[in-house]
Amino acid sequence: MKFISTRGNAPELDFQDVIITGLANDGGLYVPEAWPRIGPERIRSFAGRPYCDVAYEVMAPFVDGTIDDVVFKDILAQSYASFNHPAVVPLREMRPNEWILELFHGPTFAFKDVALQVLARLIDHVLEKRNTHATIVVATSGDTGGAAIEAFKGRNRIDIFVLHPHDRVSEVQRRQMTTAGADNIHNIALEGTFDDCQQLVKAMFNHPAFRQAHQLSGVNSINWARIMAQIVYYFTSASSLGAPDRKMRFCVPTGNFGDIYAGFAAAKMGLPIDRLTIATNINDILVRAVKTGRYEVLGVTPTASPSMDIQVSSTFERLLFDAVGREGASVLHMMNSLNQSGSFTINPDALSYIANNFDAIRTDEDETLKTMHEVYVTSGEMIDPHTAVALAGARAGGHSDAIPNIILSTAHPAKFPDAVEKATGARPLMPAQLSALLDLEEHFSVLPNDLETVEGFIEANARSTTSHD
Repeated sequence: MKFISTRGNAPELDFQDVIITGLANDGGLYVPEAWPRIGPERIRSFAGRPYCDVAYEVMAPFVDGTIDDVVFKDILAQSYASFNHPAVVPLREMRPNEWILELFHGPTFAFKDVALQVLARLIDHVLEKRNTHATIVVATSGDTGGAAIEAFKGRNRIDIFVLHPHDRVSEVQRRQMTTAGADNIHNIALEGTFDDCQQLVKAMFNHPAFRQAHQLSGVNSINWARIMAQIVYYFTSASSLGAPDRKMRFCVPTGNFGDIYAGFAAAKMGLPIDRLTIATNINDILVRAVKTGRYEVLGVTPTASPSMDIQVSSTFERLLFDAVGREGASVLHMMNSLNQSGSFTINPDALSYIANNFDAIRTDEDETLKTMHEVYVTSGEMIDPHTAVALAGARAGGHSDAIPNIILSTAHPAKFPDAVEKATGARPLMPAQLSALLDLEEHFSVLPNDLETVEGFIEANARSTTSHD
């Protein structure tokens, strides 16, 4: 299988090159040249099978033999062995036909583990095979950083630099990044927002000399393998509730758009999805874009769900690519407009395409806390604020008795103890792995929002390629 850039001016790559490259050299994101299809009988067969087995069947068409099947299956087995639930991503019923898909049973208690545990091992395998070294740069609004550090720490062929917005993540999220204590881990607390972090990462990828000198690679949702691994749990959850003989609805707390785009990919591959609901907090650029066709950056307001405090949702570009008929020039025009004026307009045909696949609902802070409180009172269960945004959105969007509604729960409530306590009056029980972080020494550097300064920091701290050959 070949992968092509959403902007149409980068070389086609195979799977191994895509996961090492991350961002295309024309600034675009890689997508499959064509969507593989999974037929109804195979989807039906997924019900009740081990997660690892289904993951192999869903992902194998993208890998397409570039990694030996035995090696790939072993990578998957190692990745999911780190999860603390035998189902990996279990479903929990809240109300009739309302289900929570728990994606937080990995080592950092966030959904990012599902993909990053796989991606780290894939990248490590390819670097070992090629006898080379890579420098990974990551922008995070909270959970990606901790999950990436957990997945990549101690790997001899990889240096990882994580940029998070200073004082804009929860204490637990920050400590998961800053207490790792491995020589190949470097934390940058950027004086700015997540969007600023993300913009600097993109700027480094678009700086050819710097990118080449340090063999830059990315593990944000810009990396196709992140999307690929997230597609799996759409198939496993849907098949366990009756797919393909029943359609499903999914409601996804959405920031950078990668998690819900994986649902769109599952639909393109043959999973019968009735609707995908984009659930946002008050940083609602995606809701405004889907409802009006106007994508316009208005600034970021800090909320109780900080991983969604985003205005520029990078992976949305992949959806735009399909919406405009895979015309890279059209995507490039919109992205240039975004860079120049902070906005662009989606043409009517493309907007209609998006509206046929997605709903979008905004949940404010009061409704988020109210939803967390209601769940606690009615069930005794705690949910984190990101899950609450999605659950509120799912309930506000209407319900059909005939169609299961699956709400993606992206983080353990203990990662946001202050928000949970404010909503419920009770503090969530802290898992031992998280409470241990409170006694560890933190290591991070506060840097200004300046490309030259950040590149200089990486230059000073990255290990040379030759030292690991």
